[in-house]
Amino acid sequence: MSKYDIIVLGSGPGGYVTAIRASQLGFKTAVIEKESLGGVCLNWGCIPTKALLKSAQVFDYLKHAEDYGLTLKDADKDFSKVIKRSRNVAGDMSKGVQFLMKKNKIDVINGFGKIKPGKKVDVDGKEYSADHIIIATGARSRELPSLKQDGKKVIGYRDAMSLDKQPKSMIVVGSGAIGVEFAHFYNAMGTEVTIVEYLPNLVPLEDEDVSKQFERSFKKAGIKVMTSSSVESVDVSGKGVKAKVKTQKGEETIEADIVLSAVGIKSNIEDIGLEDVGIVVDKDKIMVNDWYQTNIPGYYAIGDVVPGPALAHVASAEGITCVEKIKGMHVESIDYGNIPGCTYATPEIASVGMTEKQAKEAGYELKVGKFPFSASGKAKASGTPEGFVKVIFDAKYGEWLGCHMIGAGVTDMIAEAVLGRKLETTGHEVLKAIHPHPTMSEAVMEAVADAYGEVIHL
Repeated sequence: MSKYDIIVLGSGPGGYVTAIRASQLGFKTAVIEKESLGGVCLNWGCIPTKALLKSAQVFDYLKHAEDYGLTLKDADKDFSKVIKRSRNVAGDMSKGVQFLMKKNKIDVINGFGKIKPGKKVDVDGKEYSADHIIIATGARSRELPSLKQDGKKVIGYRDAMSLDKQPKSMIVVGSGAIGVEFAHFYNAMGTEVTIVEYLPNLVPLEDEDVSKQFERSFKKAGIKVMTSSSVESVDVSGKGVKAKVKTQKGEETIEADIVLSAVGIKSNIEDIGLEDVGIVVDKDKIMVNDWYQTNIPGYYAIGDVVPGPALAHVASAEGITCVEKIKGMHVESIDYGNIPGCTYATPEIASVGMTEKQAKEAGYELKVGKFPFSASGKAKASGTPEGFVKVIFDAKYGEWLGCHMIGAGVTDMIAEAVLGRKLETTGHEVLKAIHPHPTMSEAVMEAVADAYGEVIHL
């Protein structure tokens, strides 16, 4: 039996990052993976979707070349080549993780891992043992009883990024990040898209101002938006799909070539031995403490299988925290109130901290500032004046409670707010930090200035 200090089950951005940090700290480490290194994020999620969205952005630029004083004839796309590029990007990234495994002397064990009592893992009949076993098996597309996925007419995100041919029409069910990113991509490619959301707003977890702006942008782009609606059933017996949608006005039937189900995720915790070991699970999540220890000593869990935001950067941070605690280092527990969220549709959305509604409900007296990109020189020059930056401060102490952005490139800007909040920066400190001009990022300073009645460019 092979013996390790740490075995990591799963090699997504939680698992492989955990393994690398463990190796850096001197632990003899192995990672177990049943498919491809990098997990869903690198192979079927974060990375390849961004490649698709970049193709959509370039195509959109070509279609609007005249807006920039350029003449271009017969701009068109080759859908299969767009998909191929996305798969090649994913393949290159997975190879990069393979290199990192070798560089850090981490053993990669291919196969399906199942934990056993006594700090052991069975991988397709072969046993391995470790002092510490970290579960990082991630999640998959969740299925609704009314939306059974068949991989052809009713699909999940994996199928959506590797279709053989572009559908003429598509119904997207769910308007979280996955749903709206695919809705934007297919619409930009020329597919007729309808998006169905159960709650009253698109991207319902975002600040209400952001949700409303986003819905306006989607409608302007030609996407049919149905909020406060639910898909009750789908008929796949014909050539395409007929979906019965319950709305506030009654029931209607929508026809399309294909339905994409983007109604959330399901943790991969079945058949991995949790019951055999006696690890406590509640509501589809493995229960852990601040250091990701389960109720059974020597067994840990991180990422999408534990409560908290199901985000790649969260899984990575949890894994690093977990192994540093195992090493005996002094580590802070993760502040889940300061986790940035990003959506990469057009326009992009980025946010951190409380929404205005949440801050009011928490009893804060607020200073709220907003700066539209239509007043930004850089945004106007770039041809991307849509959207805004919104900031929320506690009026009494100047604490930065929340920051919400919608517009071009905002996913690259949100880190300023995350860092500022981490360092307990006040509004006046942000105001006195000189931001470069002309940039999109100076909109953050301008929004803060608006909150404090000192805005210059509005």
